[in-house]
Amino acid sequence: MCLGIPGRIVAITHADRLMAMAEVSGVRREVNVAPVAGNDLEALVGQWALIHVGFAMALIDEEEAAKTLQALQDLGEAQETLEQMASSAEALA
Repeated sequence: MCLGIPGRIVAITHADRLMAMAEVSGVRREVNVAPVAGNDLEALVGQWALIHVGFAMALIDEEEAAKTLQALQDLGEAQETLEQMASSAEALA
């Protein structure tokens, strides 16, 4: 299964190589925007994209980005709860 993480494209870093800086949960990373690039790369700045293994795979709107980020946060919290429950069960055994 592939998982794309929402990130906002904040700058074009190397137009010839179709590279941009994306902010993903407060962390900035350089990504390849070839899959979403149109004629005007600067038009990507400020847009949200699903980022997967260093590529902006699809453009999404801000609402979809927020929903996806919330779902990922909820999954992380659920995983922490399951791990705590497993630790408690092992301690009782």
